Amino acid sequence: MTTSAKKKRKREPWSGAWFLELAVIIAVALGLALGIQAFIVKPYRIPSPSMVPTLEVGQRVLVNRIGNNFGDPSVGDIVVFHPPAGARDNMDKCGDPEAGRGTERPCDRPLEGPALKETYIKRVVAGPGDTIAIENGHVILNGKRQDEPYINECGVGGDCTFMEPITVPAGHWFMMGDNRGESDDSRFWGPVPRDEIIGGAFATYWPPDRIGLL
Repeated sequence: MTTSAKKKRKREPWSGAWFLELAVIIAVALGLALGIQAFIVKPYRIPSPSMVPTLEVGQRVLVNRIGNNFGDPSVGDIVVFHPPAGARDNMDKCGDPEAGRGTERPCDRPLEGPALKETYIKRVVAGPGDTIAIENGHVILNGKRQDEPYINECGVGGDCTFMEPITVPAGHWFMMGDNRGESDDSRFWGPVPRDEIIGGAFATYWPPDRIGLL
């Protein structure tokens, strides 16, 4: 067969259809990523040393959002949540020693007002109906001192001891950082209502040397 006899392929005219296809693929991928973060799993960066030694500043964790819709958190879980109003305000906190209650009892009610938009990450140390007191940074839950090998020691007195127990109200969870002497938590601004809990942290993915389950 001669060259002239060969059938020549017709070159298809240039079309912008592939641009549209690429745009659709990108849009779908972004939609899936945003949907996963909004409803299933969301990454968070640890902003403070309040959870040392469990979580270091700058460490990144994955938070299970979908599981939050099917069950309540348990004591020992590490959760992300919106703190009550006034959590950033250092004045007149109900568990503030300066308010005359610091060494007597932890805060038994959330500070009034809408929850803050920012997010905190702490450990659940008591749930609805539990009684809680704190001795030298250690939780006394329903009259029993808890085994907490993961915490940094808090010390004595001041913010570390609240010996008069309180009862956590229905629909609320009491949160504390593992770095008991360096954590602003439910001791000072009260337990967290269920609606403000975003989900439980279940794994850490950064830095590489700390990858693992929580």
